[in-house]
Amino acid sequence: MSTACLEIATVRPVESPRHPSGSRTRILLSSVFGPYAQDDDYGSRVMNPMELYHNQVTRTQGPFSLRMFHRSWGLMLIQANIQAPCTVLDFPTLDRFVEELRRHTYDVVGISSIVSNQLKVRKMCELVRRYQPQAKIVVGGHIANMPDLDERIDADCIVQGDGVRWMRQFLGEDAQQPIRHPLIVSGHGCRSAGVALSSHPEDIAATLIPSVGCPLGCNFCSTSAMFGGKGRFIDFYHTGDELFEVMCQLEQSMGVRSFFAMDENFLFHRRRALRLLELMQQHDKAWALYVFSSANVLRSYSLEQLVGLGISWVWMGLEGENSRYPKLHGTDTVALVRQLQSHGIKILGSTIIGLEHHTPENIDEVIARAVRHDTDFHQFMLYTPLPGTPLHAELTEQGLMKNEDEYHVGDIHGQLIMNYRHPHLSDAQTAEYMVRAFGADFAANGPSTMRIARTTLAGWKRYKDHPDPRIRRRFRWEGRELGTALAALVNASRRYFDPHPALRAKTSSLLAELYQEFGWKARLYGSLGGRWLLSRIRREEKSLAAGWTYEPPTFYERNAAVTDNSAAMLCLCTQPAEMLVGTATP
Repeated sequence: MSTACLEIATVRPVESPRHPSGSRTRILLSSVFGPYAQDDDYGSRVMNPMELYHNQVTRTQGPFSLRMFHRSWGLMLIQANIQAPCTVLDFPTLDRFVEELRRHTYDVVGISSIVSNQLKVRKMCELVRRYQPQAKIVVGGHIANMPDLDERIDADCIVQGDGVRWMRQFLGEDAQQPIRHPLIVSGHGCRSAGVALSSHPEDIAATLIPSVGCPLGCNFCSTSAMFGGKGRFIDFYHTGDELFEVMCQLEQSMGVRSFFAMDENFLFHRRRALRLLELMQQHDKAWALYVFSSANVLRSYSLEQLVGLGISWVWMGLEGENSRYPKLHGTDTVALVRQLQSHGIKILGSTIIGLEHHTPENIDEVIARAVRHDTDFHQFMLYTPLPGTPLHAELTEQGLMKNEDEYHVGDIHGQLIMNYRHPHLSDAQTAEYMVRAFGADFAANGPSTMRIARTTLAGWKRYKDHPDPRIRRRFRWEGRELGTALAALVNASRRYFDPHPALRAKTSSLLAELYQEFGWKARLYGSLGGRWLLSRIRREEKSLAAGWTYEPPTFYERNAAVTDNSAAMLCLCTQPAEMLVGTATP
């Protein structure tokens, strides 16, 4: 696809009532309450903690699993873009949510959630009615895709799609005013192998939100459905110039040099991406970008363009052969992954288990093909028709959706059972196949953190002496820990996998490469650091076996309009926010 396929459509008006207090309205925005990594009646599940990587990507990697928390970025974006006094309460406990309702008076309480947490939302609505009956309750997020949500919870307004525009109109503010990008750290509380990872500004990424929705519109995608469906998306920053200005402000304010672009198909917007490349070259920016992209869109760029843009990490769908999704057709994804990794580009592959054609007879080949990609990370998710998606409507019409008394809504999180009757697979089988998939990937390819070291080393060796100093700086920055911390990790991994010949051979080969490339320093860090790190890995392993779980801290932030607190830090974009809704055709 090219930008010639992109056509700007007229923005559909967002219907919202008006609050009589306007910009004086006192607002509380909250995520659903925790704790999350426990089994309870509200839908929390031990196997579905508030951790994207640990519950969907590195699920069976034990002490090597990548652990981190991601903030509720939508709430932060709304807070940054309204003039009314607004408090964000992110990851509260139930008691902390009640305490906030008792201590402060609010005119509006907004709650954001996914579908599996609907019982938590219902409880929070009940508490608002009890403690602040005068407050209007607004509910948004993916849960708003549920067509009958108003019958399930006691809310005044249910907002589907663009919460910034809706809230501005609700407050009587100008919905077309410039978008202010909040300062968002991509991940909090990062840890792996039993140690906390660096939180120094140079070692973390800033979250960048260029647009929402996805033009490809896969029929199972709730994000696409949430923002208008196939071919539609909302651009916050339409041009490369606007995006570059925001990234410069994030760099200056946060001290970062890498960006996690929360955009469902960042490279699809080709004109914007190539203009960003021009500006990075003109201003000598050696940034690293972590993006989502479909395989066919990736192939439309040259490797020189991808490297020049600083594409360092790509989340890419790998639905497998014989799927009905055209974004992979004609692409040898195994060869594509190998090619990208050889240039230092890390890949997070995403494979769906439980597609219509999956059976007990072919599921092992489905898993084996995913494992053959040897991506740096691999996500496995169940094929799940969520409310509001075309797939849900299709299966409802066919009479294949289960009745809700056949499962607990908290178990429909994509890792355990399906909410519809699969033609070939039972719930017990899907639960087992998910564990089998993660286990097969780990057994064959080893820890994801070790795979990152391998791909980073490949990029270092290829580009460390590149004639363009901007390219050299980026790869030298990305490879800065290869001879130290990563050498220790690989050495510890080799010792840990001593009883497993295949993984021991894999780690030994990588360790030898590191020693050859970085000499005595890598040997010293590998030997001494590896022994120390192995002890931390063993300790983490024991803690996990004893039932230790990881919970995020509660974040409490108030903007400048809340007079008893200092202003929240905002990144101000001086470009007009056109809030364009785009349409795309394949």
